Amino acid sequence: MDMWCRYLRGFLYFTGINFLLTFVASILCVCFAPTAAGPGIPEIKAYLNGVDTPNMYGATTLFVKIIGSIGAVSAGLDLGKEGPLVHIGSCIASLLGQGGPDNYRIKWRWLRYFNNDRDRRDLITCGASSGVCAAFRAPVGGVLFALEEVATWWRSALLWRTFFSTAVVVVVLRASIELCHKGKCGLFGEGGLIMYDVSDVTVRYNVMDIIPVVIIGVLGGVLGSLYNYLLHKVLRVYNLINQKGKMYKLLLSLSVAIFTSACQYGLPFLAKCTPCDPSLSDVCPTNGRSGNFKQFNCPKGYYNDLATLLLTTNDDAVRNIFSTNTPLEYQPSSIIIFFALYCILGLITFGIAVPSGLFLPIILMGSGYGRLLGILMGPHTNIDQGLFAVLGAASLMAGSMRMTVSLCVIFLELTNNLLLLPITMIVLLIAKTVGDSFNPSIYEIILHLKGLPFMDANPEPWMRNLTVGELVDVKPAVVSFKGVEKVANIVNALKNTTHNGFPVMDCGLVPTTGVANEATELHGIILRAHLIQVLKKKWFLKERRRTEEWEVREKFTWVELAEREGNIEDVAVTKEEMEMFVDLHPLTNTTPFTVLESMSVAKAMVLFRQVGLRHMLVVPKYQASGVSPVIGILTRQDLLAYNILTVFPHLAKSKRK
Repeated sequence: MDMWCRYLRGFLYFTGINFLLTFVASILCVCFAPTAAGPGIPEIKAYLNGVDTPNMYGATTLFVKIIGSIGAVSAGLDLGKEGPLVHIGSCIASLLGQGGPDNYRIKWRWLRYFNNDRDRRDLITCGASSGVCAAFRAPVGGVLFALEEVATWWRSALLWRTFFSTAVVVVVLRASIELCHKGKCGLFGEGGLIMYDVSDVTVRYNVMDIIPVVIIGVLGGVLGSLYNYLLHKVLRVYNLINQKGKMYKLLLSLSVAIFTSACQYGLPFLAKCTPCDPSLSDVCPTNGRSGNFKQFNCPKGYYNDLATLLLTTNDDAVRNIFSTNTPLEYQPSSIIIFFALYCILGLITFGIAVPSGLFLPIILMGSGYGRLLGILMGPHTNIDQGLFAVLGAASLMAGSMRMTVSLCVIFLELTNNLLLLPITMIVLLIAKTVGDSFNPSIYEIILHLKGLPFMDANPEPWMRNLTVGELVDVKPAVVSFKGVEKVANIVNALKNTTHNGFPVMDCGLVPTTGVANEATELHGIILRAHLIQVLKKKWFLKERRRTEEWEVREKFTWVELAEREGNIEDVAVTKEEMEMFVDLHPLTNTTPFTVLESMSVAKAMVLFRQVGLRHMLVVPKYQASGVSPVIGILTRQDLLAYNILTVFPHLAKSKRK
């Protein structure tokens, strides 16, 4: 009876600590920085694709991400710190590039050179690659992750910049580990840069070993796509719950924490005690913070293999199940329970209001069925069970996230065994191919659920049969300005529309050649931010006339024109000023990207994405007298596949056929 009371007190202590840690992480996300919840990688992908999520890279988000990630991981939830570290790296890069938080920015002159969209995008890319490097201690893998998964536009200069960033991260990690090597920093100084070292294992395989490798690749693709499908359903339910209010978000997180703690503490009672092998050099059993043999409820000289996997940190759980030369350490029933539990926890934990990553839950699930397959195929293959667990984790990550090159390098840097390269490549390619035949990657699913207008690299085939002229015909008429426009017309257009770009046209011109009829010239396109700057500066003219270039330079600086902040509601214009004029010629971009109305939507979408445009002007194929030189403007929202299908439902039928 005393023994059960002791177990009950242990359960209450274990669950209470996890409950408190989850409460701290969740309350910070719910009340202070909702954008800090989740991994942050989909939003980073969207930003580097051209979509800026508000409050995604602020100082508050960074603080909540750090504290919340520590609390959530310490609470034993089935989530990783890898995704949050990518977001943390991007937040640090963004804050450094813009000189600090929005309210307390440092206005040093040299920082102004980074105050543009391209440099901020490059800095966030470097921050994301540094986050992957810090999480997996894989510098080359971090660079390839940024290239393959995160970045949309890649330049040669960005390659060495991301490589330099990850090199600095590795040097700092190495120095910190050396300083903490004697145990002064807890477990931080143990293990070096290689997290799951299997370099001492001699990897031997022959032609027949390709069969289990192919099987594990196919299983990874099928299970990865199934995981994406089920997670999509769970996240839709979570969205409905989270929309009800902050209290529901908090209760959902705490419920998952209690369920996780109950399973981790209660399920090891189902496992049988295993006697320790006296030939092993490791201490058995152990009850410390790390160790491969947990005693739990077993007598002296015995260990509980399921407690070894569940009652430990996530990193140690991966390290234990990846352990090689231990064919009899884990019973098949314990591995089955471990795999089933983390499949359930992986589905219900992601999506709650705490910082969370997807890498570690998928690694835990994949290593579970990889180890099971290793137990089944043991008599028929030369590959170690621990290596089967590594291949299983790689296959499930490729089947869910659809990464290949960066994932292969990350696993090689994690395991420190180059002999795994051929079979790892085969597993990743098979898993990705199988997964692609069922559904998109998990990050694309999350982007769609969040409503972020992410533009894919490849247009749909049916887009070739639709022209941009047909697309702009169903849109409202384009709002344009004259070269010298009345202030009242500008204010009304800014208040009554949400457009960010307006064509500027000069009417009543006589062409230098051809028929001497009055024509309309497309002078260019002007941004909403520049119009707001004009209204704020009161740069008005009493008569309708053109201005000189020196007049503009006296009134505006390039730093002011680079700012994208401002709201028309904050600008006060008097009745007398409404009747005045503004010369828009000096502030107009005279070289906008234009396409003919006969161009296909597929071709326009490729151009829009590769150049990184925000606006694309559609011009008529035939210019007649009295016809506007611009028939419409295409934006990112107009070129998204699901938006086009809502406007042209008949295309959805042809797509299904």
